[in-house]
Amino acid sequence: MPYIQLNGLEMFYEKMGSGEPLIFLHSAYSRGILAFASQILDFQNAYTCYFPDFRGHGRTRCESLAWSTPQLADDITVFMEQMDIPKAHFISYSLGAGAAMYVAVNAPERVFSMTAIGCSGFNDPSGADEYEPEALIAQGKHAAISQMIERHEDAHRGNWQEFMRQSAADWRLFPQLSEEQIRSIRCPALFIAGEHDPYVKEAQLKHLNSLVKNSEYLVVPGGSRRPHMLRENPVLVNDAILQFLKLHPIADGYS
Repeated sequence: MPYIQLNGLEMFYEKMGSGEPLIFLHSAYSRGILAFASQILDFQNAYTCYFPDFRGHGRTRCESLAWSTPQLADDITVFMEQMDIPKAHFISYSLGAGAAMYVAVNAPERVFSMTAIGCSGFNDPSGADEYEPEALIAQGKHAAISQMIERHEDAHRGNWQEFMRQSAADWRLFPQLSEEQIRSIRCPALFIAGEHDPYVKEAQLKHLNSLVKNSEYLVVPGGSRRPHMLRENPVLVNDAILQFLKLHPIADGYS
């Protein structure tokens, strides 16, 4: 199984395809390849696709169960260094989009383009309380609990409650990027959200678009929180991202 040692952890990742490097960054309750199952076939034909599992998630292993969005971003930067990836395109979702933005702000030389799905760009704690372990138990969300136990067993070593507490805590705190920091992002950026995403509205995408100079946005008609996933509209989302990437090949460079 593909693991790489970095920053005190064993990061699990999968790699497939050929072409310019493309790194997929998953959401808080998912893991690398699972969050982007509907993207694999379309993107591996033109790009070398990397699907890492974040610290605290999936099959990545670490003695500490603590993590935060800025720490995840730092891990990805070190992952790129050790994998000899000077710069890459990023496709990111939710938590992963927050991490991608941190990389774009703090290590801009690493990010050639950034697609961010389901991310407003700013901290919003609304909804985090519902995902605390006690709330899940009280609401009888046994299927969700079983998924967290199975999906992240390598990472949390059976302590799914701590995994959920860490996720809720990060949700409340991050991202903590100022408008000035977001304005500093110079890579081409595409911001995407579903029309019915409860956490990211078109007005928020427009605000990000106004802050990031070389950016555009897409609202997926009829889409919910996960417009890129199966039973949503992955064809529309994939085609939009592929067209965006074709307009910004790494070989052209950027200033």
